[in-house]
Amino acid sequence: MIAQPPIQFDRTSGLLEGANAWERAASLALVAGSKVSSLFAHRGYNWCANLLRKTLPERDIAVRLNPDATFAFPYGDGYWSKLLNRSFTYEEELELLFRASADVDYTLLDCGANYGYWSVLVTSKPFGSRKAIAIEPSSKNFARLAHNAVINGDRFEVMQSAIGATRGIARLSGTKHEAFSIAGAAGAGGESVPVLSLDDLLDEGRISPSGKHLIKLDVEGVEIEAIKGGTRVLQGDAVILCEEHGNDRNHTVSRYILEQTPLTLIVHDPASGRFETLTELSILDRIKVASHVGYNVFGTSSAFWQDRFHRMNATASQRVH
Repeated sequence: MIAQPPIQFDRTSGLLEGANAWERAASLALVAGSKVSSLFAHRGYNWCANLLRKTLPERDIAVRLNPDATFAFPYGDGYWSKLLNRSFTYEEELELLFRASADVDYTLLDCGANYGYWSVLVTSKPFGSRKAIAIEPSSKNFARLAHNAVINGDRFEVMQSAIGATRGIARLSGTKHEAFSIAGAAGAGGESVPVLSLDDLLDEGRISPSGKHLIKLDVEGVEIEAIKGGTRVLQGDAVILCEEHGNDRNHTVSRYILEQTPLTLIVHDPASGRFETLTELSILDRIKVASHVGYNVFGTSSAFWQDRFHRMNATASQRVH
């Protein structure tokens, strides 16, 4: 059986091509569901979209994120179908940083890359055509990631590995493609995957100690281990972009960065539109309003990147005034 060509969707124009009548009706439902559920941080959207997906033929959709970036995923996927809603911005605080860094010669280390959304975007022309290394442990996700590299001209490197404190082997478990983790017990079932540390990438010559790096850690519960494994990388011009889970009222990752590392802790405050440097964690109680989603925090010891955050704040202030 020959796979059907993907449905095509352009985020800029809203044009949907190659869909049959039922697939078009489903797209309207997916968009409406995103708009309504956005009022409560998309709670329930993934479940409803995945239920709808069961009624659709198995087929990909290729979303044109911008004129130089195409991102493909299974049509009806609960996690990524929000992209059909053109008013939706995925992880806005990361997009702000990547857009503001389009003029910087840096490499994105996309750890826990999933299907490669950020690697596709960062390597596109509107984001400066920057370098990216997309690292994903799950073999199923990796196949999707590798496909997205291919349809974007193989312009970013892909690696199948988990990220941790040291090199080794771990068990990857989970049922949702966006939430696979190596944080389970040693005897847990699942897939056996290799583990690398961030500093291993230095030792292997994949990145340069004198280079600039933005390091996205979406590693589902092993963020602290990943930070421990990147001591040398993080001494340079690097920023870690870490996910704080909304249901973690102890703010474990941020607390570790603030209290156990030399890194400056920064968070984007949606109320002010500014990137705030934190000396204590109470602001996170206000920012983390939804228990079922993640919130990104930033850690850096780099004067260059701290200046970049200051410049972004200055730009935000000019827009307000």
